[in-house]
Amino acid sequence: MNSGTVLVIAVPSAVVGAASFGMASAIQHRVTKQVPEGATLSPRMLWDLVRKPIWVLSIGTVVVGLSLQVVALAFGPLVLVQPVLVTSVLFGAAFSAWLAQRRMDRVLALGALSCAGGLAAFLVLAQPSGHGSEFTGAPVLPLALVLGLLVVLSLGAARWLPGEFGVIGLAVATGVLYGVTAGLMRVVAGQFRTGGLVEPFGHWTLYAVCVIGPMGFLLSQRTFQRGRLISPSLAVITTVDPLASAAIGVSWLGESIESSPAILAGEAVAAALMIGGIVVLTRRSEQLGRELSQQEEPGSWG
Repeated sequence: MNSGTVLVIAVPSAVVGAASFGMASAIQHRVTKQVPEGATLSPRMLWDLVRKPIWVLSIGTVVVGLSLQVVALAFGPLVLVQPVLVTSVLFGAAFSAWLAQRRMDRVLALGALSCAGGLAAFLVLAQPSGHGSEFTGAPVLPLALVLGLLVVLSLGAARWLPGEFGVIGLAVATGVLYGVTAGLMRVVAGQFRTGGLVEPFGHWTLYAVCVIGPMGFLLSQRTFQRGRLISPSLAVITTVDPLASAAIGVSWLGESIESSPAILAGEAVAAALMIGGIVVLTRRSEQLGRELSQQEEPGSWG
């Protein structure tokens, strides 16, 4: 495929897809605050949200984003498309500021840019290769235990840590569940291609997706509800999701990533950028949250 086709179709599709994801996240972040809080994994929240037309519209926006992602991947390489898609962090922050009728905070923008840039650099350097859709026979349990423990610890942190730090815990758990869902969906898709429509129903992976996927989506809505600002939670979800998916691809599906000393050094720098961006977003969100709370207190205008 020539470079002109990639530039004309793949890149615009990826950019608009990222914008669609960012817009949907901004809408959901706003609407989730209009429904009662409840237990972290209580499905009652979704029943409350589905009665909000603007929230239902945001789900349509997600479908548009996913469709454009498929188009982008059909006409462009993963190493180009996936880094473009992570700009949804910037779009989400911008749309959230627009919906709230306020200016985009420069520190939040810098943190989001650092996080998105670090992830994009990591993906470009790692150059994930292979399209594994079958388990290679390698042990599934070790990585499954690590990811499961990470979710449990993250949910524990969300329960006990205050403010935005607790929100980060929810976001990490969400990103892990999203990444696991994406990884297992590749297996389900492979079963469908080789055995037809009925084949996936004979394997545990489809049923795991049907449980883990909705759990991840519910956690994402709870994360948006608890977070005062969208940037930290969206940045963490967008970062953890592809990393967890890549870990599954390498460990379970026989995919490979670049791992030379120079590449590993570059990946370490990219990881530092991601972590630094998340720290900046979290601390700035805590500060802005306190300022907004003071403004909302009775008599604070005097």
